[in-house]
Amino acid sequence: MEVAKHEFARSGANASLDYIAKRAGVGPGTLYRHFPTRDALLEAVYQTEVDKLAAAERKFAQSMSPIEALRGWMLLFVDYIATKKIIAPALNTLVGGSSKVYEASRAKITGAIDALVERAIESGNIRKDLDPFDLLRALIGVSNVASGPDWQQSARRLVDILITGSQPIK
Repeated sequence: MEVAKHEFARSGANASLDYIAKRAGVGPGTLYRHFPTRDALLEAVYQTEVDKLAAAERKFAQSMSPIEALRGWMLLFVDYIATKKIIAPALNTLVGGSSKVYEASRAKITGAIDALVERAIESGNIRKDLDPFDLLRALIGVSNVASGPDWQQSARRLVDILITGSQPIK
């Protein structure tokens, strides 16, 4: 999945599947056996990224302070957006559109940020009136209006600005 993600990011959704197989150290037949179509591979890469976000919420909550867990997860979300920007156009062409794919991922993503924000609110690190979805909207907004190659660096800076702005007023 990491090789496919990297190649899709580098070459776009039409990256060579044979090249992906070669870089992954498998034969083309093995790749096609697991992912019979380009769409199947794109969807699997997307789902892998969503699953990483969900797993990161649990891992970060166990190993970091509430505010650092939220910050770390938001930085991962920026990377997720980068992958989604590349894969989304192809996912939108799937039979029935991408709504089924996105519907399942939306619940995982909102569940993760809801849990992290709730934990940060309980710790007193984040103001009580913060809506977790507002943080997602802000990060998504940056990615949607960004046209330059440095939008990810800008989004990472925005994470720190959002965290600072979400702290209780003293």
